[in-house]
Amino acid sequence: MFRGSSFHKIDAKGRIIIPTRFREVIKANGDDGVTISRMDRCLVAFPFNKWHEIETKILSMAEKSAKMRRFRRVFIGGAFECNCDKQDRILIPPSLRQYAALDKEIVLVGVLDHFEIWSRDNWENENKVQEEDMQEEEVRNEIARLGI
Repeated sequence: MFRGSSFHKIDAKGRIIIPTRFREVIKANGDDGVTISRMDRCLVAFPFNKWHEIETKILSMAEKSAKMRRFRRVFIGGAFECNCDKQDRILIPPSLRQYAALDKEIVLVGVLDHFEIWSRDNWENENKVQEEDMQEEEVRNEIARLGI
């Protein structure tokens, strides 16, 4: 599972180093890279086998609403397979770098079955929003149901 967060830099060519603890999870699945797409002003990175499960679920959904078609179009259509190079880096395609506003400072965040790639500014804003969410009783109750 992907856990924790770490601060990194993205180089001028758009390459990022995958932290060792994340690489170990990727390699444990027999993969040598991840599929990356966009969501919530960040990038989501899934090991190839987990991405295949997501695609299978999306294909099996009976929901064919305009919003779901749009989601499929953007989420699947905007996805890229990114293999690790010899230095355990992945190249983030320009369109994804632009979407997530990845410039120099980035944050990689483990979210159990995937990890997210945030610009540092967007990550700091996300933390502020989360703090605001924690003030809502409904959110606190939902978290309490997890036993936390």
